[in-house]
Amino acid sequence: MLGYDIGISGGVTAMNSFLEPFFPDVYRKEQGIVSSNQYCKFDSHKLTFFTSSLYLAALVVQWPASYSTSKHGRKFSIIIGAIIFLLGAAFNAAAIHVAMLYIGRLLLGLGVGFVIQAAPLYLSEMAPSKSRGSLNTMFQMMITIGILAANLINYGTNKIKGGWGWRLSLGLAAIPAAIVLLGSISLPDTPNSMIKRGVSEEEVKKNLRRLRGTDDIHEEYQDLCEACANASKANNNNNKLAIFQRKYVPQMVMTFLIPFFQQLTGINVIMFYAPVLFQTLGFGNDASLMSSVITGLVNVAATLVAIFVVDRYGRRPLFLEGGFQMLLSQVSIGSLIWKVFGLAGVAIVSKGYAYGIVALICVYVAGFAWSWGPLGWLVPSEIFPLEIRSTGQGINATINMLMTFVIGQVFLSLLCATKFGLFFIFAFFVLSMTVFVYYFLPETKGIPMEDMSKVWSQHWFWTRFVPSEANRSVEMV
Repeated sequence: MLGYDIGISGGVTAMNSFLEPFFPDVYRKEQGIVSSNQYCKFDSHKLTFFTSSLYLAALVVQWPASYSTSKHGRKFSIIIGAIIFLLGAAFNAAAIHVAMLYIGRLLLGLGVGFVIQAAPLYLSEMAPSKSRGSLNTMFQMMITIGILAANLINYGTNKIKGGWGWRLSLGLAAIPAAIVLLGSISLPDTPNSMIKRGVSEEEVKKNLRRLRGTDDIHEEYQDLCEACANASKANNNNNKLAIFQRKYVPQMVMTFLIPFFQQLTGINVIMFYAPVLFQTLGFGNDASLMSSVITGLVNVAATLVAIFVVDRYGRRPLFLEGGFQMLLSQVSIGSLIWKVFGLAGVAIVSKGYAYGIVALICVYVAGFAWSWGPLGWLVPSEIFPLEIRSTGQGINATINMLMTFVIGQVFLSLLCATKFGLFFIFAFFVLSMTVFVYYFLPETKGIPMEDMSKVWSQHWFWTRFVPSEANRSVEMV
């Protein structure tokens, strides 16, 4: 759902049949009817709000979604999100004026908000600790497949005669929502959530046997019960402010800064506006859509790499390597655009330079897809104790959606104002976040979620915040 929507919006906003009736000012600049340099021809707050309004709605719904996930279970929130998303897809496909587009996007955002709050928690709680990273990375894998599917669909629908291809692109968002809805109905809820909500011991054990494929689940069940009892005691009658206690400072810092930095890599700029960006760089309409398909394929392939290595080599090595790769790519992209377009933003791009830009963007996307892409969802979902897990994931998703909305809303204006310098700005943030991970993020590979607090007590900086009774050695699995 989320991946399809990230990919579909950028392609649709590059279609003339969509721009002309809904965003005529942008259409006139894109056609050269109104003079504009390449950096500024898509600069329109109305157009960017069409893309970013989804993330505004997903931001607003995070606290209701957090309550729903905690009170009624992870599965319930996923189902609610899919239903709302279906309504949004119908509104967008049937849109006859801009207001209907915005309403549809807001409904899509509400649906996405529920799902991204619950799905990472669901995956982390269901998975055995030894394979938690790989299974949770499947969340990001599905996002990349959704982006690629949207890119391919946009490339096809743009060729439909009669100017209604954009309706098909937007309406097909109903397919991933239907898959999520029908699939979720048959899924069990997580044992952690079932125990917390007071489901009977017999039902929880039955669920555990089904999940683990063995009758030997007594030890895990006892660990879950103990964690739930500690959570109820620590949570002080479900007090949402419990997360702001001193002992949770390490987790709070990570759940704020990881999604904050994840969006400042500039990745969603590439994914939202890939066709628009490629058109800005001198590609034709079909060529820009095909270039976004290529980056989508790289995105999927690199995420597959993360699935196979995240539980073998750990989180930190991927964070650091991906950060270094993105840093070099952003600097190279900015330098190449500077050389071609300069400050004026007027140039004819040769095939050699065009292929070079696409190649550098692919290197950048690959670096993100096996590092900050999946780990930006995985690490925040696995570091919180049960008593504040839903609240913590709510904060993570809130920051993620807030930054996605801000970046999506201001990117085209920033590109117009800062020109090639925008890519150097993103490079600065990539450097900052890589240094942050190196010094402040401990390795969480193979640590049971119930024992995660011990990791912070052994870190050179975070040990000052963690209660002394948690200061015991951790056996790496």
